[in-house]
Amino acid sequence: MAIVKAISLLGSTGSIGTQTLDIVASHPDQFRLVALAAGRNVELMAQQIRQFRPEMAAICEAAKLPELKAAIADLDPQPILLAGEEGVIEVARFAAADVVVTGIVGCAGLLPTIAAIKAGKDIALANKETLIAGGPVVLPLVQAHGVKLLPADSEHSAIFQCLQGVPADGLRRILLTASGGAFRDLPVEKLAQVTVADALKHPNWSMGRKITIDSATLMNKGLEVIEAHYLFGLDYDHIDIVIHPQSIIHSLIEVQDTSMLAQLGWADMRLPLLYALSYPERLYTDWEPLDLVKVGTLTFREPDHQKYPCMQLAYAAGRAAGCLPAVLNAANEQAVALFLEEKIAFLDIPRLIEQTCDRYHAHNRPDPTLEDILAADQWARQQVLSAQGALACL
Repeated sequence: MAIVKAISLLGSTGSIGTQTLDIVASHPDQFRLVALAAGRNVELMAQQIRQFRPEMAAICEAAKLPELKAAIADLDPQPILLAGEEGVIEVARFAAADVVVTGIVGCAGLLPTIAAIKAGKDIALANKETLIAGGPVVLPLVQAHGVKLLPADSEHSAIFQCLQGVPADGLRRILLTASGGAFRDLPVEKLAQVTVADALKHPNWSMGRKITIDSATLMNKGLEVIEAHYLFGLDYDHIDIVIHPQSIIHSLIEVQDTSMLAQLGWADMRLPLLYALSYPERLYTDWEPLDLVKVGTLTFREPDHQKYPCMQLAYAAGRAAGCLPAVLNAANEQAVALFLEEKIAFLDIPRLIEQTCDRYHAHNRPDPTLEDILAADQWARQQVLSAQGALACL
C-alpha cells in the first residue's frame, strides 16, 4: 500500500481503540492517527495524545476537559481540544481523515458515525448500533455519499472476507458462529439461580462486562443477525447461528452451489480491525499463525432456543424492522445494566426485552427517521426501568 491512510478514532481508550492504536504503532508506514475521541479516561487519553500526536482530540465528558488540557500542557504543538458530543462529532468528520474507526459503544456512536458518513469518510465499523438501530437511516446515507462501510468486528469481517470474489448473486446463506457464552454447558433449569459473577466467567476470553453478558444470553448473536441483514442484504430466513465452542471459525457463508467458505484464526480483534483499515490490501504481521494441529478439534451444535430466548427476540425485531431493532437494542442495554447492578435476575433480561418490544410493536414505523430511532431508543430504556418493579408479579 503506497498511500498512508489517515485515521480518526472514536473510542480511543476502549478495547477497540487501544487495539487500533496497536495497529497504527506497528504499521507507521501505512497508517497515521490524525484525530481521536474518548469518553472520560484522561490519563490514558493523554498518553495516547503524547504518543500519536493527533491534530484534534475530544473528550466526551466535558467536565474533564480542563484536566486533559493540564495533562498535555507542555506539548508543542498542541492539538485542537474539544469536549462533549459536538466535540466527538467534529473528530468524526475531521477533514484530514480518510477512514473513521467507530469504537464508541452503544447508540452514543450513532450520531458521530452519521456525521463521518456525511463528510465522505470511509467507516471501519466496530459500533453495532450504527446498523442495528440506525440501519434504515444509515444505509441510504452510505449509498448517497459513496463511502465504504467496512466491518471491523470478527464475525462480520469473516463474512466480508469470505465474500471477496463471490459474485453479487452468489451468496445463499450466512452462518454466524457463537462461543455459547458462560452457560453453554449449564442445564437450562439452573439458569434461574445464576449470579452476575457466574455470567461474567466467559469460557474463552476476557471482554467488557456488557458484551460478556450478551454472550451469556446469546443476544450478541441476535444483534449480529440484524447487523448481517443490513450489511449483506440477506433476509432473516437465510442467516443462521451455530454454537462453535473453540471460536476458531469466525463465521461462514454458503454460496449458491452449496459450497461453504469460512474464515479461521485465533480470537484476536486486531485481525478484523487490520483488514478494515488496510482493505483491499493484506498486510504482513508477526502475529502467531493459526496452528490447526494445535487446535485439534472443531465442533458445532445447534443453539438451544429454550436456553437462549434472546435470539428469537432479535429475529422477531429484525423482521418487524422500522424502530423495533432500536427498541430491542436499547431494552437489552438497559436490562443488562440492571442485571450487572444486581437489581434483576438473569432470566429477567429476556422478559424485560420481550415486554418492551411487545408494547412498542403497535407504534412501530416502517420507514423511521433518525429522530424516530433516537426517540424509540429513549422510550425503550425508560420502559425497562418502569417495568423493573413489576417483575415480582410475573
